[in-house]
Amino acid sequence: MDSPVSSAPTLDEREHLPAGLLDCRADELAHYLDGPTLFHIAGRREPPLFVSVLLHGNETTGWEAVRRVLARYGTGELPRSLVLFVGNVTAAEAGLRSLPGQPDYNRIWRGEGTPEHDVAAAVWQRMAERGLFASIDIHNNTGRNPHYGCINRLDPRYLRLATLFSRTVVYFIRPDAVQSNAFAELGPAVTVECGRPGEERGEAHAADLVDAALNLSELSSESVPSHDYDLFHTVATVTVPPDLDFGFESGDLVLRSDLDRLNFVELPAETGLGAVSASTTTADAVVAACSEAGEDVTGRYFTIDGGELRTRLPVMPSMLTHDPAIIRQDCLCYLMERMPPMDDPDQEEGT
Repeated sequence: MDSPVSSAPTLDEREHLPAGLLDCRADELAHYLDGPTLFHIAGRREPPLFVSVLLHGNETTGWEAVRRVLARYGTGELPRSLVLFVGNVTAAEAGLRSLPGQPDYNRIWRGEGTPEHDVAAAVWQRMAERGLFASIDIHNNTGRNPHYGCINRLDPRYLRLATLFSRTVVYFIRPDAVQSNAFAELGPAVTVECGRPGEERGEAHAADLVDAALNLSELSSESVPSHDYDLFHTVATVTVPPDLDFGFESGDLVLRSDLDRLNFVELPAETGLGAVSASTTTADAVVAACSEAGEDVTGRYFTIDGGELRTRLPVMPSMLTHDPAIIRQDCLCYLMERMPPMDDPDQEEGT
């Protein structure tokens, strides 16, 4: 069966959830919503907590978490107002990250050129006018990863929000068009990665974070104790060439079968990631590593040795997956390095 084709979305804003919406699974939301929708749900405190879900249609934990939280309060008043952005419901209906012809809904929060960019700009502008307490963007992984939070500013309030979810925190500034990076201009913002879709533990964990944030009176700007978190810095994004024949059983790059078990493991230099064809002599034939500054750093991190793609330096990967489609659409992985605590005098200042 052919995949559904996307149509140009527009933003819908509502003050109330339609009757029956919270009884729906993510793949049923398109029967109630015409497209991306911004819900304004009143609570006792202002400004509101902003939560975004389903920026990737096959990452359902965010929606399930919101269902849990709102069910806890029933008809009672929320402790703080909530603004809920429900993103790519058409992709969710198909069980896909995005539909053919759609941009990635977590790469549209800067720039312009598509109706989806216009939607994201309208959401950002609406929240800039209204103000927000904090922003939480909820995601899943396709490979084995721990639950962790991502921040885009080295600021104690942003870190404190992330550590409400996990002691493992990743700081990154690229890709810059993600939701949390754009919303970091408006207030404390975090992306939370909740393991694979459909896992009850991830849904409960994300729900607890949203509930905790709704009940906070403030996010303190005091330093978070260094023993409460482990901080990592994303230093490079690793992709595969678009025309590369790769896989887990055959191809010019045959990735190791336990690849996603390497996520958040501090790998020594010379760790093998996959076998390469006899004609491959340089790492840039099979992978491309791009730094935060947009520089090609493939040769810094990878080498070909003994017919294998190997790490040249000690690194820690994240987002490794066994799904070739995700590798094509997004990336093979991110490379991270451990950072000193934010209260370390040698630490860089927040941006």
